[in-house]
Amino acid sequence: MDIRQLKYFIAIAEEKKITAAAKRLHMAQPPLSQQLKLMEEELDLKLFERTGKHLELTEAGRRLYKYALDISKLMEEAQTEVKETGSGIRGKLTIGVNTLSDARLPGLLQAYRQTYPHVTYKIQQNESEQLCSLVRDRQLELAIVRLPIRLNDFAMLPLYTEPFIFAVPGAWGAKLSDGTVSYEDICSYPLILPSTEGLGVYHLILEAFTKRQLTPQIICECSDASILFELISSGFGAAIIPYSLASRNRTYPVAFYEIDDGPSNGSTGLIWLSHHYLSGAAQRFIELVKSLEPDKG
Repeated sequence: MDIRQLKYFIAIAEEKKITAAAKRLHMAQPPLSQQLKLMEEELDLKLFERTGKHLELTEAGRRLYKYALDISKLMEEAQTEVKETGSGIRGKLTIGVNTLSDARLPGLLQAYRQTYPHVTYKIQQNESEQLCSLVRDRQLELAIVRLPIRLNDFAMLPLYTEPFIFAVPGAWGAKLSDGTVSYEDICSYPLILPSTEGLGVYHLILEAFTKRQLTPQIICECSDASILFELISSGFGAAIIPYSLASRNRTYPVAFYEIDDGPSNGSTGLIWLSHHYLSGAAQRFIELVKSLEPDKG
């Protein structure tokens, strides 16, 4: 088998029809059918089974499909690396950002664009665990995530640390006249967590209560920033949120208070897959971030 046949195989596996795969590959159906037949003869096994009008992968076909995707991606990366070596830094910077963690990204991208004006961008927002999966699957090269998070397969560059603050509906603000609250005070409010179970921010906030032997009144988990502020504004509940998130949402009728009984900080980091080729665009972005003094938030 060669890389050309593997691309044919991937198209058939994803389209589930020879005719659709041939159209996608801009080739006639008979030659594509012949290539599939040659592959199956070489391997001495069936890669597909016909189910009605569709072709479904056999167990062996599913295994080959996984390897074919990896090989195809590696080939694309090799071609990209060679082209960049010959023509300078161009291409696309693919970066993910956590739903709560984009405070520095606009400034970083603006500084980067001034140096590398020919690079284009793909920016995707998601929760940190999902971003790790996207980087691991090589759909993204870089991601800005909230810490702590499992980073077994990744390299990480710390970005900034910032305090958490308490956000309540504006109408509730009169109850907190001195501008600060304690975790014990927060326990008397219905609480929305700005994250979902299993993620770092979720456990970081709960840990703060656990250390103080307190039990918060958690009524909701919401990792979407705009929905979170709509819920707080409506009087649905209050939330502990990163300071940068509050600073970007001052237009909502929400009051913000410092948490005064001990440190409560969240951190972010830039991650990428360890021991794997990075495009020149991604490498230069990492170099830019390293060259800048970390914002201590």
